[in-house]
Amino acid sequence: MKVDLRLDQFVKHNSPYAVLEEVKHNFMYHYPSREFIMIREVFYDYIDMMEGKHPKYKKCDVKFHDIQHTTDALLALSRLIDGYNIKHPRKKFSLKKVKLALISAIFHDIGYLRRIDEDSFTGAEYTTVHVERSIEIVSDYFKEKNFNNKDLEVVKRFILATEVDIDLSKIKFADEEEKILGCMVMTADYLGQMSSRVYLEKLRFLYEEFKQSGITEYDSELDLFQKTPQFYKFVKEKLEKDLIGVYKYAKVHFQKRYNINKNLYFVAIERQIKYLQENIKTKEDIFSKLRRRNGIEVVFL
Repeated sequence: MKVDLRLDQFVKHNSPYAVLEEVKHNFMYHYPSREFIMIREVFYDYIDMMEGKHPKYKKCDVKFHDIQHTTDALLALSRLIDGYNIKHPRKKFSLKKVKLALISAIFHDIGYLRRIDEDSFTGAEYTTVHVERSIEIVSDYFKEKNFNNKDLEVVKRFILATEVDIDLSKIKFADEEEKILGCMVMTADYLGQMSSRVYLEKLRFLYEEFKQSGITEYDSELDLFQKTPQFYKFVKEKLEKDLIGVYKYAKVHFQKRYNINKNLYFVAIERQIKYLQENIKTKEDIFSKLRRRNGIEVVFL
């Protein structure tokens, strides 16, 4: 029997709460379920912030770095952690560091939010400084919740690791475990976004974020699409070298939990790249070929 190797066969990626339950499921293979209560509470607070229900922040108005982007990264991270713990049963990640890594994934792009007193046109204007802003916002959040300051420093290092051009050797991780988890947070960011079923459809929104923030690397939407295979090549090299190959633990997860001997993230990403290269040749193709793909209707605003 042929198996349809798609990530969305396991969980509804467009449902943040369904994703959270899957993250909890992966967590509970190795840690007590009661320890997930804090993660759930942080996640609910994050959703409130993104939906404009927090008194300090306006509703999220960027469409690429949205809630689903975060949940895709969070889920990928939970799978990497599960794979690592499966591979190293006698030296699993410590509970505290895992919780802090998951919190980091939840907040890693919160810097796109606008504060109530900020009059910027959209959160996209903060693209080039969103990592620093994410660290500022999570620092405020930790203070608001009376969380441990030492834990905050770990979260800040994990979020800093998601900066695209960061030299990881410059981040003073406390130990090897923290370094591996930091690499996993960044790896999950890449795997989650590029494997998303709507990654190609959302590239138009990414272009708008770049444009509004003054990034001029891409001349047009089509230029961004055409350079995406090159970006994937860059990502693969970064995952292998700078991020010390922790992507491999996703395959361990899929082998153990689903008896699938593949890294489904790469299966999904390469399917996206192939579709792009075969179908997106002109600006018109962006609309005609992506409006309805694999039976899923996409509304372009």
